Amino acid sequence: MDARTRDYLKGRFGDYYRRAVVTPPPDADAREWGYIPWTAGAGTTMVRHESLLNLGDIGDFLAREAPRHAYFSAARYTDPSANAMSAKGWRSADLVFDLDADHLPAIDPEQTSYKGMLTACKGALLRLVDILGDDFAFDHLEIVFSGGRGYHVHVRDESVRELDSEARREIVDYVRAIDLDVDGLVRTRAAGPTTQRVLRTEGGWGKRTHDRLLEFVAELQSRDEAEALDRLQELDGIGEGRATTILGAFERNPEAIETGNVEAGGPGLRMLVEALAHEVIEGQTAPIDEPVTTDIRRLIRLPGSLHGGTGLKVQRIERDAIDEFDPLVDAVPERFTGGEIAIEADEATTVDLLGERTNIEPGVNTVRECVGVFLMARGDAEKAQE
Repeated sequence: MDARTRDYLKGRFGDYYRRAVVTPPPDADAREWGYIPWTAGAGTTMVRHESLLNLGDIGDFLAREAPRHAYFSAARYTDPSANAMSAKGWRSADLVFDLDADHLPAIDPEQTSYKGMLTACKGALLRLVDILGDDFAFDHLEIVFSGGRGYHVHVRDESVRELDSEARREIVDYVRAIDLDVDGLVRTRAAGPTTQRVLRTEGGWGKRTHDRLLEFVAELQSRDEAEALDRLQELDGIGEGRATTILGAFERNPEAIETGNVEAGGPGLRMLVEALAHEVIEGQTAPIDEPVTTDIRRLIRLPGSLHGGTGLKVQRIERDAIDEFDPLVDAVPERFTGGEIAIEADEATTVDLLGERTNIEPGVNTVRECVGVFLMARGDAEKAQE
């Protein structure tokens, strides 16, 4: 990034901050603060071990310094400005989850558009929020678009604040279903003089598997018998005989299926449940970034600030508004939408912002300012000489 581009972006970030209202997190004075300024050269300089006592009012600081990136700690400290981590006096920390499109198993960042990555990442966010709400019953969630390629979720329930890294890793393993024991989703219960093996339908991955089983049964019952048998035989290890037994159990004993009884259809039903469990795990886990969640001293982006790699807002999202949220519209700073600027690009590319696609050609292009800021922040263009 050349000096003209860097000075332009810092100036426009400052213009944004002078009008923006940036709300700090709870217990802001107990958190460590950090930021990355607009320094010259290829590297970046992180300024950290700051406290609000040092920075002053966060809004005034942002307007004055116009940092490229701004962060605060998930942790609360007795002395957040101490230079040594051991001297800060750790008290507690939010439980933070980071979803980045780079970590999605089906996404190749070299082949997938920025818009495509964000769309896929929002699907992962919805799965994560479902798990945190349904399986853990967390109430105090703050959901944030990172301004880059994903989302952050801050959990501030008192029950998680003092968890150590190992306990947080167990939560990560559950969310990602790492080493999940499928056999453990089934428990044995007494049924008169005998015992039965039944899915754990009261919650967690057992309930998710049972819900999928009920959906699968409804799917089979909507087909004729021949189609239903063919569908069952698509699963490994289930031939015509077992498929017939399973289908008969669904018809003769629907109550057993409703209660999660995996004995009702013999070995074939147990194989079906195992296959559906793996399907659920693959389709409903969230590929969160483990080091972010397990790090009890992590710095995380400040909501309301600008992401220095895109020029988009790091934006809070209401839980019931995730579906409608469009980061390429809703996180575009209004400050950057009113005019046009000239930029110089080395390569042809396209940018999707504000519901419009802009085609960029090599050389000088006149574009909406938000498009220019986006490309310059990403290093895909420089500010053209006026």
